[in-house]
Amino acid sequence: MQERMFYAPGRVEIGGNHTDHQRGRVIAAAINMETKCVAVVNKTGVVYIKSDGFDETVVDLTDLTPRESEKGTTAALVRGIAAWFSLNGHPIGGFDGRVTSDLPAGIGLSSSAAFEVLVGNVFKGLYNADVSTLDIALAGQFAENVYFGKPCGLMDQAASSFGGLTMFDFNDPQKPIVTPININKKMDGYALCVVATGDSHADMTDDYAAIPAEMKAVANCFGKEDLRAVDANEFFKSIGKLRSVGDRAVLRAMHFFEENERVLRQAEALQRGDIPVFLRLVYESGFSSHNYLQNIFSPTNPKEQGLSLALALCEQLIRSEGAYRVHGGGFAGTVLAFVPVAVKEDFTNNMCNVFGENCCHFLKFSQKGGREMQNY
Repeated sequence: MQERMFYAPGRVEIGGNHTDHQRGRVIAAAINMETKCVAVVNKTGVVYIKSDGFDETVVDLTDLTPRESEKGTTAALVRGIAAWFSLNGHPIGGFDGRVTSDLPAGIGLSSSAAFEVLVGNVFKGLYNADVSTLDIALAGQFAENVYFGKPCGLMDQAASSFGGLTMFDFNDPQKPIVTPININKKMDGYALCVVATGDSHADMTDDYAAIPAEMKAVANCFGKEDLRAVDANEFFKSIGKLRSVGDRAVLRAMHFFEENERVLRQAEALQRGDIPVFLRLVYESGFSSHNYLQNIFSPTNPKEQGLSLALALCEQLIRSEGAYRVHGGGFAGTVLAFVPVAVKEDFTNNMCNVFGENCCHFLKFSQKGGREMQNY
């Protein structure tokens, strides 16, 4: 059997913090850090995946039921993706895979979503499955929600699968509206940086899960399943009555309604090349996440506030010349910053002095989404 190469990029979230799980809008971009797999068909009905630095993952495809013991593991993702393919009538089979990646785990660049998109493309390529770019993203989300145990939206998988800088509207989660954004060289004066604070995401599943749960609780007050189905004007008129759900839930809902509209303005600013307006909106997104969404640090561990500290340093180092905000899920992890090139060196030195050498990851957008690499 001939070996074949498959590819999936990481992603950054540019706009739409914690909106996708409420059927909202986001802007996300594939980046120039990636995960690759060299794979070959085997006839055992078992998937064997060896990733650099990790034990081999072994998944027997004759049993595709979720396993409690596998939650939070690579095996859960592989089994879940295979299950989605099988449930939707697509062929699967065993393969031997060797995975390499320059995507750092745990710093919010969606290494797990990239892996999911990668595995989906391996099944598609090796077994000629008739699946779309969106199907592969949906398979990854299914695996993460049902098998891995993380209640995520579709943004991470969609960004990795489609590639490019893109606005996604998840009003219909099964058929999102995908709008590519072309900014050419309009942001040449800024360096895109993700600052890893070194704080751990361990034991924060409850913090993450509380956000969609509280947003849905507000939506339920209007007889709706999620906030996208709620009229924003009705929500703001009803805030006094909604306090019975909890003030934090109300604030998080306020964030959703404002952030969901802000994404549209961000996309419009990028399309017309109005970078100052775009950067102001990135800052506003960060302000809303900090004050309304409240995903900057865990309330169970208030002494550990690496993100708060990183954002405060960004304010000192960048001020109004660039923009910065929490990146991704929050509570720990990373800050996204558009750093003016003129202060890039000073910014890097100061951040590294606080958060350690190599905490700054300077990235570029990538047009490539998950795929088989034909020239391997």
